[in-house]
Parts: sequence; C-alpha cells; structure tokens
Amino acid sequence: MNTILIIVNIAVLFLLMAGLFFMQKKHVSFSKRVFTALGLGIVFGLVLHLIYGVTSKVTTGSIDWFSIVADGYVKLLQMIVMPLVFISIVGAFTKLKLTKNIGKISFLVIGILLGTTAISAAIGIGSALGFGLDGIHLTAGEAENARNALLQEKVVTVKDMTIPQQILELLPSNPFQDLTGARPTSTIAVVIFAAFIGMAYLGVKRKNPESADFFAKIIDTLYTIIMRVVTLILRLTPYGILAIITRVTATSDYEAIVKLGKFVVASYVGLILIFIVHLLLLTFAKLNPLNYVKKALPTLTFAFTSRTSAGTLPLNIKSQTKDFGVSEGIANFAASFGLSIGQNGCAGMYPAMLAIMVAPAAGIDPTSLSFILTLILVVAISSFGVAGVGGGATFAALIVLSVMNLPIAIVGLLISVEPLIDMGRTALNVSGSMTAGILTARATGELEKDVYQQTTIAEA
Repeated sequence: MNTILIIVNIAVLFLLMAGLFFMQKKHVSFSKRVFTALGLGIVFGLVLHLIYGVTSKVTTGSIDWFSIVADGYVKLLQMIVMPLVFISIVGAFTKLKLTKNIGKISFLVIGILLGTTAISAAIGIGSALGFGLDGIHLTAGEAENARNALLQEKVVTVKDMTIPQQILELLPSNPFQDLTGARPTSTIAVVIFAAFIGMAYLGVKRKNPESADFFAKIIDTLYTIIMRVVTLILRLTPYGILAIITRVTATSDYEAIVKLGKFVVASYVGLILIFIVHLLLLTFAKLNPLNYVKKALPTLTFAFTSRTSAGTLPLNIKSQTKDFGVSEGIANFAASFGLSIGQNGCAGMYPAMLAIMVAPAAGIDPTSLSFILTLILVVAISSFGVAGVGGGATFAALIVLSVMNLPIAIVGLLISVEPLIDMGRTALNVSGSMTAGILTARATGELEKDVYQQTTIAEA
C-alpha cells in the first residue's frame, strides 16, 4: 500500500511539473513560473505533511524520489559554479573590462560586503536584546546532543586556526584542487587564481599580441559555451524550486518551530531589517529600491528554498548583468567573493545573536558596549571563508563563539529550526552580494542605469 501511495505522490509531482512546462510553452514569464512553482510546492508539501506526517514511510519514500529533481537541480548548478567563476573573471580581463579599475573594484566589493556584515551583526545584537533571547533555558534532546558531540570535534580545529591562518586559507596553493571545490574557500581561491591568469594575459598582450589574441579567442569561446550551459540549467529553475519547497514543507518539524518561535521571529525580524538596509543603500545611490525587489525576487526565492549561495551563483550573476546592468567583471567579482566573504545572514547576524544569547552563561553582560563593539569586530573579521552552502552559519558561529571564549553548545540546541532560519539567511547572503555588485558598478561608472530602471525581468 505504501508503494502505491508513493507512486501516486510521484505522479502528482510530475503533473505539477507538466503544468509548469505548459506555462513555459505559453511563454509565461520566468518570474511568474518561479512563484507558481513556489506556491504549488508549499501547498503540495503541506498536504503530504498533514496526510502522512513527517516520519511516515510514504513521506520519506516520496521525498527520496523528489530529491532526484531537487538535489539534481542544485548539483547541476554547483557543477557549473567553478567553470563559470574562472572563465568569467579571466574573460573580464581579455575583454579589457577590469584593467583600469581592478584595485578599486576589489576594494569596493570587499569593503561593502564586510561593512554590511558589521551592520548585520549590530542588527542581530539589537534583535537578540530586543526580544530578550536567552540561551540558558534551552534544553537538549537526542538530536541536539548528537549534534553537540559533532561540534565538539570540529571546534578544536576552529580554535587552532588564528585569523591570519584563516586569511591564508583564501590563497590557492593548488588551483586544480580548488577548481573541484574541495575547500570551503575554494571559490575565492579560484577568483584569485583567475585574476593572476588575467594579469598575466595583460602582460603577454604587450609583448606578444598574437599569442594574447589567440588566448582571448579561446576564453571567449569557452565563455560563450559555458553561458549556454548556464542558460540551459536556469530553465530548470521552476522545477527545482517545486521539488525543493515541497520537501521543505513536508518534512519541517512545526512543533519545534513553535517551541522556538521567539528565536525564529527574532531572526526573521533581524533578516528583514538587514534587507531594508540593502534597500536604503541603493536609495542613497539614487537607484530605485522597488526595481531591485521586483527583479531580485526570483533569485532570492531560489536562494531561500535551496539554502545554497554557491548553487545560486549563476542566477546571481544573471540578475546582476541582465536585470540590473552590472558589468560582467564586477558581477562575477561580487557574486564570487560573496560566497565566502561577508555573508550578511550566515556570518553576520546569526553568530552575533548566538553570542548575545550565551554571554550571560559565561558571566558577561551582553549589553556592555565594549563586549558589543568587540563582537561586531570579531564577526566582521571572521566572516572570511564561510562556505556558501547550507550549514555555513554553523561554522561561522563556531569561529565567533570560540574567539570570544563563549560556550558553543547553543549551536547544536537550535538544530530543529536551523533549516527554516537558514533559508532566510541564505537569501540575505545573496542579496548582500548583489547589492555589493550594484553599488560597486554605480561607484565605478560601470552600471547601465537604463537596464536597472527597466521593470521587466530578463528571461533565463
């Protein structure tokens, strides 16, 4: 009987996907298909949750098959991340788009990412204090105790790494290994390696123009092919979102969410306030924030459902270049650096909130100005090298709490609501990197304002 029900659920998913395909054939806009998939996934997931429950064999069996679509789509996106980053950065040099402003662009992108992360930490502190969050009264169940046992093993490694050592981890000692995404900081390492290749190209162009032109043609050809692959993968976005959000709503522990509701609400209040900061920064740059919200929503929706900044990279770059008019070089710098530096949600707000919650247990006054300023500084510096995949916030929290000599057990106590909060954090991370790209392009005169002001969203 269970097998029959699982087959029925799979058939329903295929019917919903067929409906999305029909919309595509009717040339319904990309954003409308994305939000339709989001709505259908929420409804379908809740129906599965209400009828079968979270732990039933029907639910787990169905979700196992749904994951072929959900995880398959994310894996395809991750497949193209490293080739896209490498070719795009090198291509920016061969097209002479970054030659004059490379130093200024790097400084602005990293500066904006770290600046907004510091602001995020301050907002996280304010939210935790405003809601009166206290980690002392949290209790651990079986899952939480298991999580804390794992964290105890990992924290040793975190404590053994000084901040200078963390910075050194950004440099590529083996670029071929980093092209496989083997390390959390692999993306930044690939950007640095690609930048060296680009600068070498500029040197060769002055001394041996023929060889440089031949190399540029190879890069341009590879770039064209890779962007075509990106386009093909992005067309699958509605189907991926449908499967991902169905899985999320069907398997969420709503009782735990209610139990830790105060922390969840405080987290999302903080996330919304930080997003408003992004809109204010765009407003100060004399750019319409409403246009940003409308055009960024499909990308932020995917980041929200998938919980992976790395997987969102192709959509991030597409939004910056096609929808906002950011030059390719800046878009790739901002999107790539944003994967491991200055993640506003995972590396900014979240560790700061946890530090405030556990400070009383360590005998520290969380309202002390010296403690708050130190915490903001530590959060900003420690935001280098946070992995752009689901769970990166855990490592960011471990680093911050360890540096501040605070207990780390609270990280494991929040495991039941971690996925729900991580969805919002990931969307905010991506928004932060897109905002950094747009503001940098605006400051360097490489923003096509006419494109930004258009109200239509470019098709994938």
